[in-house]
Amino acid sequence: MERFKYSLLKIINISGLTFLEPVVRLCYGEEPQLQLKKIGRFIVIPTVTFMIFLWMWSVIAPVYKTKSGEVPTPAVVYEAAQGVREFHDRETDKQAAYSLDGQDREASLAQVQVELKAITAEKVKADAEVKSAELAKKAFVAEKLEPLKVEYESKKEEYLRAQLRRERALKVKAAKVEKGDLKGKNNLLGYVRGHQEQTTAEQDELAELKTEQDDVRNLNYPPLMEALKYQTHVAEQEQYLTKKEEILSKSNRSLKLHEEQDKLKQLQRQYATATGPDLIPIAQQMLRVEERMNNISSSEYAKPWTLPMQIARSVACVFAGFFLATAIAIPIGILCGVSSTFMAAVTPFIALFKPVSPIVWLPISLIIVGGIITDPDKHWLMVALSEMPLIGWLQINPAFIASAITVALCSLWPTLVNTALGVASIDKDHINVARVLRLTFTQRLFKIVIPSALPLIFAGLRISLGVGWMVLIAAELLSSSEGIGKFVWDMFNNGSSETFAQMFVVVFVVGAIGLLLDRTMIVFQRLVSFDGAPAAI
Repeated sequence: MERFKYSLLKIINISGLTFLEPVVRLCYGEEPQLQLKKIGRFIVIPTVTFMIFLWMWSVIAPVYKTKSGEVPTPAVVYEAAQGVREFHDRETDKQAAYSLDGQDREASLAQVQVELKAITAEKVKADAEVKSAELAKKAFVAEKLEPLKVEYESKKEEYLRAQLRRERALKVKAAKVEKGDLKGKNNLLGYVRGHQEQTTAEQDELAELKTEQDDVRNLNYPPLMEALKYQTHVAEQEQYLTKKEEILSKSNRSLKLHEEQDKLKQLQRQYATATGPDLIPIAQQMLRVEERMNNISSSEYAKPWTLPMQIARSVACVFAGFFLATAIAIPIGILCGVSSTFMAAVTPFIALFKPVSPIVWLPISLIIVGGIITDPDKHWLMVALSEMPLIGWLQINPAFIASAITVALCSLWPTLVNTALGVASIDKDHINVARVLRLTFTQRLFKIVIPSALPLIFAGLRISLGVGWMVLIAAELLSSSEGIGKFVWDMFNNGSSETFAQMFVVVFVVGAIGLLLDRTMIVFQRLVSFDGAPAAI
């Protein structure tokens, strides 16, 4: 049992999840009071703080209004996340339905038809609930509006009478002012100014009452909101089932293939009985049918990009840029560390290019990549990548490559600098031992230099990966490369309350993936950190 405990503690230390250490020690009865104190500090307090954050968010969010509606609360964001996942599952299901054949297709079609009948009855129920809620809201609004209308009409009439009285009084005062009475004219000017200010104040008050009425009319009525949400859910489910039924009954790949096979058989029979010049058009038709059959056999369902797919593409893009940056940064960093002359030569480039924004690098990358890959559909690299089994579905294009290059250009500097520092900080005794042993440059490099510098190299890699992940979202947003960045841009352009909530979903998705990437690099960093220094917060 003790051995298992120390194995757990070692795993926790390597992964950087040190907040779990007191839990393991408490389970083994090791200093309970101290471990409970640590659990309270590192687990309970952060949890409570996060719960307070969620509570404050749920209270403050509805107060702030935007052109896309209220700022979504945590509950609304959670519902939006469920909607994003549901959309992905439905599209995946339709993709699978396109490829079904034989009894599997017939069984799936029968199941969909049963669900469609059930959803039709549910749709009637949802429509009835919406009508009932609309009538209830109308009655509720009328009840709330009545006193406001009475107050508005009463104030309006009162202010109108007051305005007429002031105007009559002004006329009387004006009639008493003599031609040369400068004091009287100044007094009259003050009365006119006061009349106008009073009139403006009364009009503002009436406008406020009118706004209150409009607010009541536009009031969110919870029962109606729930009924509309239910109606929308039913309508989306009906649309999904209808489309799936169409795929299974008309657009299914096997059905199309069978239809073309029947045409081919018919043409083959005609070809067998025809003679002379009549054979040529039949043969041409047979070849066209065979070509269509080949296209249908290799065809796939035109599945739209969903957020999980865009997340996978973004992760692939950031790793492509990260590995490119690593391949550039580590060799240059090693050369900088072993040669002060080379370091002096490279320093101006580091100082010059390190501060450059990804917004500058991206258009340059797009222009260069676009100049090299002028026709993506026919370029050998794009064709080869699209036919690869594991990455073909990513649809790698010039925008993807330009985004990866931008990630590399912005993220290579931490690795380069840390590698140079790690190599330059190697104990001189190690170098002297290598000279005594007469090790070649390659032997010194792989047996002394790189192993000694690995902790700092991985520290740089960790920073570079974090920088690359942040840069990627902006690069995808600007380049319209399918990924998380493009998803955010599409949701922003949509401008609805639903898409506003989905943008908040992306905030947590990006943060969670960034945390996972950081933890992954911490594991590698801890595995090569021999000094026991902490590798993460």
